[in-house]
Amino acid sequence: MNHNAPHKGSAFEGYYSKFDLPSGAHLALIICQVPGAKNKPYMLSFTYVPDTKEATQVYQREIWANELHMVTFSKDNAFGLEVPGIGYARWQADSTTEYSFKHDDFTFHAKATTRTPWSPDTETPEAVLVHLPLPLHWHVQSLASTCTFDLHLPSYDLPAPDRSGIANVHQEKNWAQSFPAAHMWLQARSGDRGFCCAGGQILGVEAFLLGYRSKDLNLDFRPPFATRVAGLSPFMSYSTSWEYRKFELSVQSFRQKLTVTAMAPKGSFFSLSSPFPEGHRENFLGQSFQARFEVKIFESGWLSPWKLVREDVFEGGSLEFGGGFYPPAGSKERFH
Repeated sequence: MNHNAPHKGSAFEGYYSKFDLPSGAHLALIICQVPGAKNKPYMLSFTYVPDTKEATQVYQREIWANELHMVTFSKDNAFGLEVPGIGYARWQADSTTEYSFKHDDFTFHAKATTRTPWSPDTETPEAVLVHLPLPLHWHVQSLASTCTFDLHLPSYDLPAPDRSGIANVHQEKNWAQSFPAAHMWLQARSGDRGFCCAGGQILGVEAFLLGYRSKDLNLDFRPPFATRVAGLSPFMSYSTSWEYRKFELSVQSFRQKLTVTAMAPKGSFFSLSSPFPEGHRENFLGQSFQARFEVKIFESGWLSPWKLVREDVFEGGSLEFGGGFYPPAGSKERFH
C-alpha cells in the first residue's frame, strides 16, 4: 500500500515538503485540498525562510486555486498534484519526485531522485495503525531526499546559493476526516541523525507519533504508549507553552524512554493556514525553522532504573504550534 498516494474520500488531504537550501535557508511548499469546501478549498502555500531569527524577512505566498487535480499516471502508484495554470508536484514509483511551479511571484523547479523511508521496519510512522479508520493520519514519505533545484523570486533578493543547486527535502502528508483541536509538530535532520514527531488532541484523546534516527539507533514511539486519556497516562506526559515557544515531551515503553525539549526564538515564527471542513482558515499554525531540540534516550531492564544511553542536540529544527496550542490562531496579525 502506498500511503503517500491520494486517499479518495478523505475530508482533507495535504502534502508538505520542506527544502533545506545551501545558504541555511528553508523553503516550505504545501499543497492541500478540502474537497467540497465552500471557502478556499484548494491551497498552494510557498514560504521561503532565510537563515535568520527574524520572521519579518520571510517571503510567503498562499495561493487559493480554483482547481486542484490528483492525477494517477499508472498502476504502480505514480501520481501527481496538478494546479492548473501554475504547475505540479509528481511522485514516481521509483521514488523520483518532481516539482514545477511558475507564478508571477515565484518560480520553482526541483527534482529528487533519492528517498529515506521512515525506518527499516515500517514505511510509515503509524505502522499497523495506518490501516485503522482513525480520524487523522500522518505519513512521512521521506526523511531526507537529495534534489536539484532552481528558485526565482522576482521581488526578493535571494542569496546566490539559493538560486540554483543541490538541496535536501523532507516529505510528509496528512489525510483525515477531521483536523486536531490542537497539535504540535517537530522535525530536524543532521546528516544521518534525525528526529520527527507529530501529535496533539483529537476527539478527546491526546496521542503522538515520533521517531529518533541515527547510524546505530532507530527508536519509535506510537500509541498505545504515546497516548493520554483525560490527562492521564502511565507512559506519556507533555507540556506546551506558546508564551515561551517551548514544548516538552516524555514517553516510554517497558524498556525504552525518550524525552525531548524544543524551543525556538519568539521572532522566528511565521503563520500557515490550516484545513477545516468549511475550507482553509488563515493563520491557524505557527511554525519556526530556528528551533533547538534536546533529546535524551534511556534504557532499562525489567526491574532496573532508567539508564541514559544517548544525548543529542539538533539546531535549526522545525517547531510548529497549531490550533489550541497556538493562541494567535485566526487573528489578522501574520507574524509573531
